[in-house]
Amino acid sequence: MSEIYIDKTLYSTIPDPAGRLEKEMEAYLVLEKLGIQFERVDHGEASSIEDLKNVEDVLGTRICKNLFLCNASKSKFYLLLMPGDKKFLTKNLSKQIGSSRLSFAEGEHMEKLLNITPGSVSILGLMNDKQMEVSLVIDMETAEQEYFGCHPLINTSTIKVKTSDILNIFLPYTGHEYKVVEL
Repeated sequence: MSEIYIDKTLYSTIPDPAGRLEKEMEAYLVLEKLGIQFERVDHGEASSIEDLKNVEDVLGTRICKNLFLCNASKSKFYLLLMPGDKKFLTKNLSKQIGSSRLSFAEGEHMEKLLNITPGSVSILGLMNDKQMEVSLVIDMETAEQEYFGCHPLINTSTIKVKTSDILNIFLPYTGHEYKVVEL
C-alpha cells in the first residue's frame, strides 16, 4: 500500500470549483439537485483501492471497488461494484449475468461511455451514460451496506453516500437498473 496525502477534513458541501475538473463539479451538482447528502475527503491521486485504506478510516465507511468490464466482442459493458477487499473472479460473475469471457474494458470505452478515466471509475459515471450502454452489477455485500465510498469522477476525492440514496434516487434519475450478484 502506498501512502497518499489525505486532507482529514470531512466536507459535506460542494467544493469551490477552482482547480476542480468540470466533470467532478457536475457530479456534485447532480447529487445536490437530487438532495443526496454526502461527505467528502480530498486526497492525493489514488491509483488503487489499496491507496484508499486511510481514506476509509477518515470517512468511516468502506470504499467500494468499481470495475469496468466488457464481453469478448466489446459489445456489452458492465460496471461492477463490490467490496474493495473482496477478490474478483470472472467465472463467478459470468454465470450470474449470462456473459462469458468477461475482461476489463479499455480506457477509451470508459471515457466514451462514462466520461471517466482509468483509476476514477465510479457509479456516478452512469449519469453520463445517456444511451444506457453500461449495465450495473452490484455485489450483495455492497448493496446491503448502509453507506459506501466512491470517487466523484476523479480519483483525488472520495465521497461517502447512503447506498439507499444511490439505489433509490440516483439510479432512477439516470434511468439505470441494477442486478445484485453474490461474488
